[in-house]
Amino acid sequence: MKNLLACLLLTASCWAQQRPDTILLTVFLRHDQTMNVDEIQKIQEEQGFYKAFPPDGTRVVSWNVMMGIGQVIVLEVPPAQLRAVNLALEKTAWKAFRTEYYPTYNFYPVVKDKLQNKDKLEL
Repeated sequence: MKNLLACLLLTASCWAQQRPDTILLTVFLRHDQTMNVDEIQKIQEEQGFYKAFPPDGTRVVSWNVMMGIGQVIVLEVPPAQLRAVNLALEKTAWKAFRTEYYPTYNFYPVVKDKLQNKDKLEL
C-alpha cells in the first residue's frame, strides 16, 4: 500500500494535464530480482516491448523507476484502448516483469479549495 501511495504522489503533477474522455492508468512493472537489468532488457528487446508499448492512441504521462520495485508508468488512455494496453503488456512485458494496474483520476480539483497549505503545492 505504501508503494502505491508513493507512486500516486509521483504522478500528482501530471493529473491537471489529463485530456477529457480519458482515464489515467498507473502500471507497475515489477522487477524480477532473480534477473539483472541486462537480462530484463534483453527480454524486453526480444519480445518487442519498445515497439508495442505504449500502444497507439495512448499517451505516457510519466515513466519513473521506483528503486527496489521496478518501473512505474502512468498512461492517459481512452477507455476503448484499455484492451490494447493490456495486450501490449501481456505480449511483451510478462516474461521480464510482473505487472499491476491501477486506474487513477485527478482528485486535485476536489480538494484544492480545502487545502490550507497552498504555498507548498506545485500542481
